[in-house]
Amino acid sequence: MKTVISFLIIFSILVVVHEFGHYFMARKSGILVREFAIGFGPKMVSWRRHHTTFTIRWLPVGGYVRMAGAEYDDSAIEPGTMSTIQVNEQGLVDRIDISEGSGNLSGIPLQIGQADLVDQLTISGNENADPDQPRHYQVDHDALIVERDGTEVQIAPRDVQFQSATVGRRILTNFAGPFNNFMLAILGFMLVAFLQGGVPSNSNQIGSIEPNSVAAVAGIRPNDEIVKVNQTRTPDWNSLVAAIQTKPDQKITVTIKRGQRQLTTSLTPKAVKESGKSYGQIGIMTKVDRSILGKIKYGFTATWSMGSQILKVLGSFFTGGFSLNKLSGPVGIFKSTSQVVGAGFTNIVWFLAMLSVNLGLVNLVPIPGLDGGKILLNLIEAIRRKPIPADKEGIVTLIGAGFLVLLMVAVTWNDIVRYFIK
Repeated sequence: MKTVISFLIIFSILVVVHEFGHYFMARKSGILVREFAIGFGPKMVSWRRHHTTFTIRWLPVGGYVRMAGAEYDDSAIEPGTMSTIQVNEQGLVDRIDISEGSGNLSGIPLQIGQADLVDQLTISGNENADPDQPRHYQVDHDALIVERDGTEVQIAPRDVQFQSATVGRRILTNFAGPFNNFMLAILGFMLVAFLQGGVPSNSNQIGSIEPNSVAAVAGIRPNDEIVKVNQTRTPDWNSLVAAIQTKPDQKITVTIKRGQRQLTTSLTPKAVKESGKSYGQIGIMTKVDRSILGKIKYGFTATWSMGSQILKVLGSFFTGGFSLNKLSGPVGIFKSTSQVVGAGFTNIVWFLAMLSVNLGLVNLVPIPGLDGGKILLNLIEAIRRKPIPADKEGIVTLIGAGFLVLLMVAVTWNDIVRYFIK
């Protein structure tokens, strides 16, 4: 249960932070966000703020923003729909209720014949469904509509729709989601550094030495720099550890820089077994930067390093061949979460930051249906100096979405086989 709760919290934080980026930039760009949902499924609670309806839904996985005029925002009302409308003091319709319980509410019962809530802002129909009582109304620009599931959102006039914003603002709105994920990663890695009490350095300088260890017996001291193992140069900590680990129970010569002097000494790394393999170990630990500036800096350097590794994996699909084992879906993330939860809060925060970098970069891949695909279409529009026809853009987006669904199914099945069947 602890793993399930942690998985839901981590996944929801990632998606909500991502969607909040879209929401914030859309508002700044003059685009109406009709709904900001946390979770999916039936509505649990809702409230309105800044023309947006915020909802918490019963399925606590992820969330979404519903921008006016976006491809997934269908605000059309079918002719013949029964509704209850309310008219304000200016004679404008300011509320249209087409929910299942609309007939039990106060207002004017109207069977809708035609509704244009985008351009003309008009609604017409028969009062009490009586053909002898035709009615025609103007609709307020900021009128509310209660949809069939009971969610109350604002109508979407043309001037506040996504496509009405400039290309530059649409690009910024699409990019804002991944950007927020990168910011979350930076803050997450900073928090990890503060929780750890410092940042391990990747330099070849030794921070501390275990008492009575191989290194201590050989006379190696804190602040020494091991610049070479045998004939292999070790300019950083990773290369130093790698050179020592490959020499369990084998005599090696290390070259040490101590101040202005350079010394050499011989030692034999102790063999340590892990997962059935032997690794060399001499009992040295990296230098730790405990300064506040170092901890803040780690947020940026760790995000950059993690992003570089992810880009290499993405690039390997084109250079080293496509493999589903390089990808993980919800099942793989859940499995990793179960391993991280037992390792403590610091590791959970690190895992969240790592996933946030992943989500940000993957969303920037130029596949229609992802933010990167949307940005690509925006750039094509900017180059053409005219909008892409809606029907063609819809087809491209549909193809991209279909590809993503198939990929997700394949990745999920591959994760199930990897972690639970094999």
